[in-house]
Amino acid sequence: MKFLTCAFLVLIGAVFCRAQELTVAAAADLRPAVEQIAKHFEAASGIKLRVSYGSSGNFYQQLQNGAPFDGFLSANVDYPKRLQAAGLIVNGSYYEFARGSIVLLVRSKSTLDLKTGLRVLTESKVTKVAIADPGHAPYGQAAIAALKSEGVYEKVQSKLVRGENVSQAASFVLSGAADVGIVAKSLALSPSAVSQVRFVEVPAGDYPPLLQAMVVLKSSKNQQAAARFESFMRGSEAKQILKQFGFEVTEDAR
Repeated sequence: MKFLTCAFLVLIGAVFCRAQELTVAAAADLRPAVEQIAKHFEAASGIKLRVSYGSSGNFYQQLQNGAPFDGFLSANVDYPKRLQAAGLIVNGSYYEFARGSIVLLVRSKSTLDLKTGLRVLTESKVTKVAIADPGHAPYGQAAIAALKSEGVYEKVQSKLVRGENVSQAASFVLSGAADVGIVAKSLALSPSAVSQVRFVEVPAGDYPPLLQAMVVLKSSKNQQAAARFESFMRGSEAKQILKQFGFEVTEDAR
């Protein structure tokens, strides 16, 4: 009987520990900010946040197929809204928490003059331009839109190299695999990159707004804990961190 009691307590403890852990899928542009937010959230709540970073489109496909995530932070509003329309999210959990932006990024030692903006990409010494794959990454779609808006897409198209997500596109620039990149401002401001790069912002009017939205998945077994995380994302502490990494935030939840 004593053995059975101990085994039962161990089982209860294991269930409790699992209940104090959340798995979240987050767009790659959010990594610098969410890494900081996670530390503050864990300290405030005691809930461990395990975050996977990648392309919003890829995560959307996975979530449609039942991937075991509790929450989803997307680089656009389209994918969360599709999940909402399919009845896959907790009612009332949809929240637009920030707006991202794209920048023209080069290594700090690059001789390229960024004052001319996207037109610098047409120079002959620029042979490779890194972007996220526009097939499933919102930042890649924004990059293509900006190139077309500036009237340089046809001249630059053959130079484009596509990363699986915007973080990989930025890494191409940092490693020297690309001369320049059109990537998320948040990644240019990340602690690991900020001393190694130069950047200029691409005019916001050149591409559709990169509104970022989050949802809690109906399939989550930790909906209460996920709701606490969403509530934290609505708070001033998380918003301040997002601002530090170049995101625009709104005071009113949607």
